[in-house]
Amino acid sequence: MSVSVFAPASIGNLSVGFDILGLAVKPIDGTLLGDVVSVEKADTNSLVVVGDFANKLPGAPTDNIVWHSLLLFNQAMDKAGHPIDSVKMTLEKKMPVGSGLGSSACSVVAALEGLNAYYQKAHQLSAPYFDEKSMLFMMGQMEAQISGSLHYDNVAPCYMGNLQLMVPDAQVISKALPGFDDCFYVMAYPGIEVSTKAAREVLPESYSRQDVITFGQNIATFVDACHRGDKQQAFSVVKDIIAEPYREHLLPKFKESRDHLLNQGALAAGISGSGPTLFSVFESESKAQEMANWLSENYLQTDLGFVHVCKVDEIGACVL
Repeated sequence: MSVSVFAPASIGNLSVGFDILGLAVKPIDGTLLGDVVSVEKADTNSLVVVGDFANKLPGAPTDNIVWHSLLLFNQAMDKAGHPIDSVKMTLEKKMPVGSGLGSSACSVVAALEGLNAYYQKAHQLSAPYFDEKSMLFMMGQMEAQISGSLHYDNVAPCYMGNLQLMVPDAQVISKALPGFDDCFYVMAYPGIEVSTKAAREVLPESYSRQDVITFGQNIATFVDACHRGDKQQAFSVVKDIIAEPYREHLLPKFKESRDHLLNQGALAAGISGSGPTLFSVFESESKAQEMANWLSENYLQTDLGFVHVCKVDEIGACVL
């Protein structure tokens, strides 16, 4: 008996909401842009890593975040008094590491949700052992191990789908915002890596009063516009005050590509997460595809790069 869970890519920050906004996305051509973790009963615990980007991960399974997710899940099982099985886990690493697409979140979410789904099926439960809030809390713990700080802007949309706003309440963590599901999100990964740690280190220790006011005004306006369904106003404030001015020099061809997309009618364009993936938003599929073709020719820098035209992923992590 085996259970496989897919966890999708996400746009962390969405420019306007540093560390507090995230959006799950899925390519319109059906490509699985994310990671898949399979769990099956075994005599001893083990982890196998396969997939296009498997060689970018640590060689020892015990150094992999999926292995640490298993250990954390088993601790939670033991604390709750549930029986623990030995399992073989297989990570199909479809997501590039250090891409700004929530790669580590995909692995964490797929691993933990895969284990929760496995136990529900293997132990014939009417409901999984752990509810959504417990799972999200564990996912945040694992993501914090990687980035060095606790932020849910990738794991929350990856797990629950849609546009998620992180709230300062440990009992809630994340709230879904009404999004703009009719828009097309063009994701362009150039094929180079930027570590989250390095991208955070270039940020200043403090910000001016005007920057703080502008950030607060923009995120408040965005949330209000989402609830009113005002697409034009929502995307008019999708601007990055906190990170993009300090990170754009880390991303070759980013500034000129962003400016070109905006000149071509993009509702918004910016850095996805910590980069180097560039996201842009369009109202029409034809324009999104035209700009995807342009990005393929002008933004990609290695053979590992790709461009996908996406829609909002409304489901998040799911059993395949």
